[in-house]
Amino acid sequence: MPSPFRAPRAYRIAISCFFFIQGLTFASWASRIPDIKNALELSDAALGAILLALPIGQFFALTLSGYLVTRYGSRIVLVTTSILYPAMLLLIGLASGPIMLIAALLLTGFFGNLYNIAVNTQAVGIEALYGRSIMASFHGLWSLAGFTGGLIGTFMIANDLSPFQHYWIINGLTLLLTFLFVRSTLPRDAGTSEAKPKLFVKPDGVIFILGVVAFSCMVCEGTMFDWTGVYFDKIVKTPKELTQFGFVAFMSTMAGGRFIADFLITRLGARRMLQISGIMIFTGIAIIVAFPFFIPSIAGLLIAGFGVSSVVPLTYGLAGQSKTMPAGQALAAVTSLGFLGFLIAPAMIGFISEAYSLRLAFGLIAWMGLMVAFLSVKVQRN
Repeated sequence: MPSPFRAPRAYRIAISCFFFIQGLTFASWASRIPDIKNALELSDAALGAILLALPIGQFFALTLSGYLVTRYGSRIVLVTTSILYPAMLLLIGLASGPIMLIAALLLTGFFGNLYNIAVNTQAVGIEALYGRSIMASFHGLWSLAGFTGGLIGTFMIANDLSPFQHYWIINGLTLLLTFLFVRSTLPRDAGTSEAKPKLFVKPDGVIFILGVVAFSCMVCEGTMFDWTGVYFDKIVKTPKELTQFGFVAFMSTMAGGRFIADFLITRLGARRMLQISGIMIFTGIAIIVAFPFFIPSIAGLLIAGFGVSSVVPLTYGLAGQSKTMPAGQALAAVTSLGFLGFLIAPAMIGFISEAYSLRLAFGLIAWMGLMVAFLSVKVQRN
């Protein structure tokens, strides 16, 4: 990799900003889902079906994203999608019926995945310049942006701004940030090869294992995202105003953990960090299942949140160091498997809960944490 034109710190600040844009865009969409549901007069079932358009759009981009990043470089893909991805919010805000909303969400998922692979490829390159783990801090900015986007959404709703008006403001902000930091994006990706990229590259054993680790973690993460409130309502039986406390507890340690995870990874190594993370995921969820009361459940979610905080950033960072695949395509392969876990977890929990019980479903998910710890023995020490 050639010498950088700017100091590594300048690249790090810029890409941190682009991770913030990504998180802010997603949170802005999510914060207005109830308003869009009411405006289009959608039933719960109809909304659930329509929401699948977003992950379907992401899935369609998985193979193409790695190819485009490898073919043209992550910089040009990131700059392009940093404009297009937030712009899709405007299409969502303009949707006047279910068909238009589905089309807008498909495009949002598609450009969102291109953005995700490009920004993580940039992060891998910057991590190579630093010579130590910094990936988790980038993902911490994504989580922080999620909180920020939620607060902005609450403000917009309180002031009776429509989703379309809200999304115009978000687009103005993201365009400004892109303009300010585009010159400090990494000009050349780590491990760039002169060989002509292929549309599909078969992942080797190491990349596959990293993908399974990401899959296991994101099954747990997706379950906590979508089912924590339901669990607190049906199993813990908390008052309605307290049902979201579990999700907040999980998100707080997941976000906070990402800002100290790089230090821990550097001190402990990738293998040991994955072992600790997997055990914490298992322990946290097991506490929720064994002691379905408010205080123990909050404690369990705090532990589980910290457990998941470093796993996905760590697998992305390791994938970007692949010696057999370009960074963009290695990241796309790991993301594909990880994303599959995030996609199927909510439906899987629903089926198991319907057939048996929600506690049993959560108990089975806890074992995915042990899968992370078990597979860590296959991961390099440093």
